Amino acid sequence: MMHEMALAQSIRGIVDDQARAQHFSRVKVVRMEIGRFAGVEKSALVFCFDVAMQGGPAEGARLEMIDLPGRAACLGCGEMVEIDDRLDPCPLCGSGQILPRGGDEMRIRNLEVE
Repeated sequence: MMHEMALAQSIRGIVDDQARAQHFSRVKVVRMEIGRFAGVEKSALVFCFDVAMQGGPAEGARLEMIDLPGRAACLGCGEMVEIDDRLDPCPLCGSGQILPRGGDEMRIRNLEVE
């Protein structure tokens, strides 16, 4: 949960910076894109988010998490494919020669503000 608290505090910093820069006073929703391989425990992030947002413009805001798939380039067939695990074979040709190319990202997609 320490990892998720650090993430929540980073989100708080970004929200606070944007509130000052964009001149809004309240955030209703924070939408996050989280890749399958980002290593985030979602329930822990929700808890930490609620704690970290207290006293700021996002206090009481809802955290919406959008799941992003794992992606890999297959050396066997040359296609970009979705994978559930970094060690999965290519779902198209069965090759074990795949290079993960996405799914570890985590970013704020947008904020709903007042």
